[in-house]
Amino acid sequence: MDALRSMKDWSGPKGPVVLLIMDGIGIGAEPEGDLVRAAHTPWMDRLRGEALTSKLKAHGTAVGMPTDGDMGNSEVGHNAIGCGRVFPQGAALVNEAIASRRLFEGAAWKELIDGALEHDGTLHFVGLFSDGNVHSHLDHLEAMLREARSAGLKRARVHILLDGRDVPPTSALDYVDRFERFLAEVNAEGDADFAIASGGGRMKVTMDRYEADWRIVERGWETHVHGEGRAFASAREAIETLRSENPGIIDQDLPPFVIARDGKPVGAMRDGDSVILFNFRGDRAIEISRAFEEESFAPFDRGRRPDVRFAGLMRYDGDLGIPSRYLVDPPAIDRTLGAYLARAQVPQLAVSETQKFGHVTYFFNGNRSGKFDAAFEDYEEIPSDRVPFEQRPWMKAAEVTDRAVAAIAEGRHRYLRINLANGDMVGHTGNFAAVRIAVEAVDLCLGRFVAAVKAAGGILIASADHGNADDMYERKGGRVATDPETGVPRPRTAHSLNPVPVYVYAPADAQRFRLNPEPDLGISSLAATSLTLLGYEAPEGYTPGVVVPA
Repeated sequence: MDALRSMKDWSGPKGPVVLLIMDGIGIGAEPEGDLVRAAHTPWMDRLRGEALTSKLKAHGTAVGMPTDGDMGNSEVGHNAIGCGRVFPQGAALVNEAIASRRLFEGAAWKELIDGALEHDGTLHFVGLFSDGNVHSHLDHLEAMLREARSAGLKRARVHILLDGRDVPPTSALDYVDRFERFLAEVNAEGDADFAIASGGGRMKVTMDRYEADWRIVERGWETHVHGEGRAFASAREAIETLRSENPGIIDQDLPPFVIARDGKPVGAMRDGDSVILFNFRGDRAIEISRAFEEESFAPFDRGRRPDVRFAGLMRYDGDLGIPSRYLVDPPAIDRTLGAYLARAQVPQLAVSETQKFGHVTYFFNGNRSGKFDAAFEDYEEIPSDRVPFEQRPWMKAAEVTDRAVAAIAEGRHRYLRINLANGDMVGHTGNFAAVRIAVEAVDLCLGRFVAAVKAAGGILIASADHGNADDMYERKGGRVATDPETGVPRPRTAHSLNPVPVYVYAPADAQRFRLNPEPDLGISSLAATSLTLLGYEAPEGYTPGVVVPA
């Protein structure tokens, strides 16, 4: 990696350059359901007049997804922002590995299939059960099940984590019905017994991240591995019953369940079985992977730990080697912004609350744990509250801002990257009142950043990794979809396909820069933008920055 080259006539501002990622704050295409537009946001409004302002693509091919119909997400968004370029990401890599058969010809796949065949075992699949294409895709699951059947596997069990977050909030039965038809076709081919074995909502079962709440993973272990929990005859029966008992509940919050035959769970894991975690995104896959693989494991008592062969669809943490066995190689990301700044001995600070801490560190650094040079990097995590986000939509925005504003005043760090998680995490709840409060909390903090940067003689870059709160209504046929009984708009809980704003606020140095006239920039341009403002030339291959010297 070459060293950064300094610009000839600009060595950076007096104060720091601050990158503020307003997670989930996009630019809505329609006024209905755009709760960013509906919220009281005087500081965003003010920056549109006082800062260099543009918009950036944050979804689809602009962040390495297969098509422009694919939503962006926080993982690929922070990858793009931190590495300054666009790399093929999870879904695209898996699609190619399946189409080329590299996945099925790889050693890991063969080890799992051979292990199950040798021990007359069962092949288990655990993962997010939807086509949201953020953590997983049903097409990948079905392709692997077909291949397993072709290889001679007689038994497969699928442990479904219901979505309602990257897809419509109560769409689980659409996926269950489709999948049951698929299983019927597979089972019609001889003596196969492929079936759904257990499940539950993704926010209740298995898919915790950043060790925020290990109880979620423990529930998943008991449900998927031990087959313990409330039993039903089918996934449809489970979902319908749990919905009737919990009016208004959305899929991501449904309690765990197991499927039983003759009073016994159909999918408890046994010695000799093989297990595939079919999520391709890493953040919510690491903890359950650790539960399967670690010999000395402290977060909870696993009880009986079956001797199984385990693999992830991808490697979820390359530096920590999680998991040890995986089916598809992740993108090889190098020359990240953080690495360049560390080599140039630029003091950096990354701050976020738990829910997005890994995004401003691990993902920002190109899926790399740890620091490039601890002498020039400080990472600070503000512990997130363990309450439903709609009950506390301000989350830890104030505390994150407190720490960042203090650091700006201290003057030790030349570059700060901050994430305010509210627009995304609360946006996923579908609670309109809470989302509006979340956006207003972010705007209130934005005002504090504006004041702090101005006082320190620094420069603020405020943008986002993807949209969410800007598109909160489901639509059907171009119209807002409403509840047939109440007439209230149906909530959309997924990320949006909208661009995100970018504000470059340089009160002491505004005359030095102008907007880059190059059209259709994506959020990967934020790395070059940061370097330009710090007084460095962007490395070869980086996406051009939002601003250029005037």
